[in-house]
Amino acid sequence: MTTPLPSYSNGISTVPLLGETIGVNFDRTVARFPDRPALISCQQGVHWTYKELSAKVDAFAAGLLALGLQPGDRVGIWSPNNAEWVVTQFATAKAGLILVNINPAYRLSELEYALNKIGCRALVTATTFKTSDYIGMVNTLAPELARARPGHLDAATLPHLRIVIQMGGNAPGTLAFDAVYALGGAAERQRLVDLTGVLQFDDPINIQFTSGTTGLPKGATLTHHGILNNGYFDGEMMRITELDKVCVPVPMYHCFGMVIGALACSSHGAAIVFPGEGFDPLATLKAVADERCTALYGVPTMFIAELDHPAFKTFDLTSLRTGMMAGAPCPIEVMNRCVRDMHLTEMTIGYGMTETSPVSTQTAIGDPIEKQTGTVGRAHPHVEIKIIDNEGRIVPRGTKGELCTRGYLVMLGYWDDPERTAQSIDKNGWMHSGDLAIMDDDGYLNIVGRIKDMVIRGGENIYPREIEEFLYRHPAIQDVQVFGVPDQRFGEELCAWIKLRSGMTLTDDDVKAFCKDQIAHYKVPRHIRFVEDFPMTVTGKMQKFVMRETMAAELGVPAATTA
Repeated sequence: MTTPLPSYSNGISTVPLLGETIGVNFDRTVARFPDRPALISCQQGVHWTYKELSAKVDAFAAGLLALGLQPGDRVGIWSPNNAEWVVTQFATAKAGLILVNINPAYRLSELEYALNKIGCRALVTATTFKTSDYIGMVNTLAPELARARPGHLDAATLPHLRIVIQMGGNAPGTLAFDAVYALGGAAERQRLVDLTGVLQFDDPINIQFTSGTTGLPKGATLTHHGILNNGYFDGEMMRITELDKVCVPVPMYHCFGMVIGALACSSHGAAIVFPGEGFDPLATLKAVADERCTALYGVPTMFIAELDHPAFKTFDLTSLRTGMMAGAPCPIEVMNRCVRDMHLTEMTIGYGMTETSPVSTQTAIGDPIEKQTGTVGRAHPHVEIKIIDNEGRIVPRGTKGELCTRGYLVMLGYWDDPERTAQSIDKNGWMHSGDLAIMDDDGYLNIVGRIKDMVIRGGENIYPREIEEFLYRHPAIQDVQVFGVPDQRFGEELCAWIKLRSGMTLTDDDVKAFCKDQIAHYKVPRHIRFVEDFPMTVTGKMQKFVMRETMAAELGVPAATTA
């Protein structure tokens, strides 16, 4: 009898890791492709070559040093997608400043927590975005700003913050973003040159907050080595070159935009294209068509919105060939539609987490179609993955367990939080994901759910992802989320929130009839609600805990039992 292979794999590669900082790698690309397009921001009318972007980056970096910032200082950025975001990203990296990504949706208490937890000395902020008055909120937290000399803030509530740099404005106490370009002189320019030999690729360079369903956000601390190489190998997997234009409608504050977007492009000489400040399906389709983009990124909900837009068929998308869908489990049917209707014949699916810089597995161009559409691929180059049981033992292939990742991509830890770091990274360097996965005989992974999402109904373990995949087959269902709610008899019962396609109608009985004799009776959702939208994060991750709390209130059961 043959012993099953263990659920362990590593990404063998003949391409070595990049042993350099982000700044050195960026300068290398500028030298190779000075006149290639680097950054296109459709909403701003920006079309910069690598040479033009480099000039902006160096000037802004010198300006930050002129303001007295030192390598290792933390600089927050609070903004939707724009050209200034990219300039700030590369300028801080070249100056050795740790960029702290702040969610554009944050409000007062969240902003205060983020700035104080990390000890940010400077904040680069937009003026407004949608309903967010960023400058107004900063002034609410720090009323001293209005009377402060720019660069010399001394606020009781934000004791570390000294500098506020404002994009698109110059409110009292702030420095205008464009004014910073002119602050650096010859000394600061020379300092930038000197830093190329001082900064090390293992230095922390970026902090990203992970949004949990409970507890305060944690600041995942990432290195040059981690995010640069992850972006580089994401691009390698998609065969990105200097001839590509990558449409990035995902937010830059998240790893998807900053790493898979900006760093995958910069390390290959490709152009990053912003269709707008935030996601809009029409603007995204227009940007792809107008700029002849060759790659498109997004989470599943974004691709669904694009595919189902009434004007979808009016856009010429034939320039597309590749891209990445990530950030949430990808419904197989959605992936099939992307390949068929959006010309994304070389589309890839990626899986990862902020703490792993972020991608740890990805499908490859040329994979069998069933692997491309039904898995999240195999271990990324130079990355180890394993699947373990509750005792920490590696399970045989084909068996469910928790996915763990090890390698260059694992974060240094959560900023100033050794206890929660130790809960996530074990003594052998494995990052525990909290995700349930299965590895097949060929090393491909299928993510079957979150450990905390598993529903136990009358002793039966149910994985919502399986039921979601089944319901996606119904022609009237555009999107669906399945989760557990408390039940006096069974402990938990299944609930499905369903978003219908435009013009379609369904009833609870229709859905249950569709399930009858197709899936086990205990997997048929007892509670069904038809919704217009789902609660989700800015990055498109579904917030099932909000759905559970809403349903608990509707059903009149204690919300605490849904945790």
